[in-house]
Amino acid sequence: MEPYLKNDTLFNCSNCFLNSFTSLYLSESERKAICGSANQLHFKKGEVILKQGARSTSIGFLHKGIVKFTYQRDAIKSYIMTVVSGPKLIGQANLFFKEKNIFSIVAVEDCDVCFLDSRKVLAVLENHGKFLLSMVERSSDMFQTSIFNFISLAHNHVNGRIADILIFLWENVYMNSPYDFTLTRKEIAEFAACSHENVISVLSTYNKEGLISFEGRKIIVRDLNKLKEISKNG
Repeated sequence: MEPYLKNDTLFNCSNCFLNSFTSLYLSESERKAICGSANQLHFKKGEVILKQGARSTSIGFLHKGIVKFTYQRDAIKSYIMTVVSGPKLIGQANLFFKEKNIFSIVAVEDCDVCFLDSRKVLAVLENHGKFLLSMVERSSDMFQTSIFNFISLAHNHVNGRIADILIFLWENVYMNSPYDFTLTRKEIAEFAACSHENVISVLSTYNKEGLISFEGRKIIVRDLNKLKEISKNG
């Protein structure tokens, strides 16, 4: 299914975080050069926003929704590097790895995304060191969460990995949706680099111990401190 443009605009640019962010560094004419030709698109859950290996021509601003950054190793194996919620810049790594997208960005929930022409952004960045530094910092922040996840994968058992993921999602992604997790069990398995069966088993144990509960397909965290203890012990 193709993403679609809802009416003429999905959101008001004057009230947008991206507008506020760029106004800290750029003149009105420079902001218009970047944002004037931007495309606002709506993506439904499961749709690919940026595809790994495709030619990189734009960066995105996630105005609303939740996305996952995935890396496809082969036709079977796929790994989730991190999960983020809007408002947030996404795909800005394409400014520095310019030929192809190095991973895919996929909608976990329905998302509204604004696409900026990376060439126009780079043209402005050349004359604004502080703006460039801020973009690098925001790119580094996304990669930092991926690094922490891989450290967890390397040093923790499955129980610890899944506890880490539940904690990360609650503290960094679902802050405004109290303890409701809309990632599927399969996506949690891809995030934890373990089997679907492992995830079901561990979540079942956490449920029996009162750490979490289930509401349909959602996971509701009941004891965050206990999860942190499990994470600490690996």
